[in-house]
Amino acid sequence: MRLGIVGLPQSGKSTLFAALKGARGEGEFLKPSRSEDHIATVKVMDERVDFLTHIYKPKKTTYTQLEYLLPSQATSVPGKADNQALNRVRVCDALFHVVRNFDGSVGIPPNPERDFWQLEEEMILSDLAVAEKRLERIDLDVKRGKKPDEEELSLITASREMLDRGLPLRQNPELAGAQVLRGFTFLSAKPQLVIVNNRDEDETMPDWKRKPASIETIVVRGRLELDIASMPEEEAREFMEAYHIDRSVLDRSIQSSYSILSLISFFTVLNDEVRAWTIRQGTSALEAAGTVHTDMKKGFIRAEVLAFADLKTFGSYHEAKQNGVVHLEGKDYVVKDGDIINFRFNV
Repeated sequence: MRLGIVGLPQSGKSTLFAALKGARGEGEFLKPSRSEDHIATVKVMDERVDFLTHIYKPKKTTYTQLEYLLPSQATSVPGKADNQALNRVRVCDALFHVVRNFDGSVGIPPNPERDFWQLEEEMILSDLAVAEKRLERIDLDVKRGKKPDEEELSLITASREMLDRGLPLRQNPELAGAQVLRGFTFLSAKPQLVIVNNRDEDETMPDWKRKPASIETIVVRGRLELDIASMPEEEAREFMEAYHIDRSVLDRSIQSSYSILSLISFFTVLNDEVRAWTIRQGTSALEAAGTVHTDMKKGFIRAEVLAFADLKTFGSYHEAKQNGVVHLEGKDYVVKDGDIINFRFNV
């Protein structure tokens, strides 16, 4: 899964990205350049993976990963949206929308609510242009005698009507999740997390007169988080305690990423490897098998499932099976968070 970082210039996007990348000492602490795309690939640390590793003692342990994209920026003019950057995050699964709530050096008092709605409007207008262009093409094809795809025409028309009213597509789950519309990569259809970037001493969420619907919001102190990420572990803990930060910005961002994308994890123990896999809630056993390997999906027979909580209760796979909590499921079984699955297949 890839999440794009967006926001008006001077909102602190680069600082946040550097803090995410350096939170575990795996990346540099310098702010990235504006002239190119940057991707931070981070491990999703999971105590359940650690427990499985302790139980099975595999040769290899693989955590699942998330990617955060900071697109190249064509403009750094405060208050002016960067359309090039917006287009580059269209391929992402969700968006982190950073809004400024610190004085900085831009000379304009912060107004996170105003900044949010400004960029939100830009994304809606950009999507509206895409929808109208497609409808114009469909109309031209009809005049040439080509019959349109009725489902696509209906969905695009509904999308245009909604966007024309100034509403983001994410407010309509049917449109936001429509498979037929995926290729249009509508920005306003993507799940979004608003990150209010406060000054170092301010840990409070600002009051908004008009709160966006269907969007989660968190507060970070980007510059402080970046400083903490560059400190030795003991010193970092002291600063986090002093500033009332219970978890790093990376850990909070990962939790929020899972929340807005409705993600869960399941686990496999295969070929002497304990591995975590990320899927969306509601995924069937058949689709989960395909996540592990296409052959498993192609030759799917059954899924042997053990809930992580049951393994922890009984202490071993053998004891769990003896107590009847290991069960066989068919292809339509809906995978649950924490399932340990052995896929039976034949190709």
